[in-house]
Amino acid sequence: MDALEKIFGKTAQMTVLKNLIEHQKDSTYLSGIAEETGLSHSSVSRVILPLVEAGIVIEKPLGKQIRTFHLNMDSEATKQIINFYKKICEVLV
Repeated sequence: MDALEKIFGKTAQMTVLKNLIEHQKDSTYLSGIAEETGLSHSSVSRVILPLVEAGIVIEKPLGKQIRTFHLNMDSEATKQIINFYKKICEVLV
């Protein structure tokens, strides 16, 4: 159990967000997130939408059916989430 799970519990949205934070310099696909997290493709699709709507994650279409996702590093909210994640991991280790 990692630091975020200790505090907030294990949710699909938290799992996806943690995955994106850990790969913050990379773009990824829904299927890549699903494979790495063990969540279903439909679960990832469902929980990433609010992160996109909040401006924390950027969705970029590649063609008609393929979409990539990455953290919006220009967003102050994203920066604060990453800082919180790093600090809470340091404190609870």
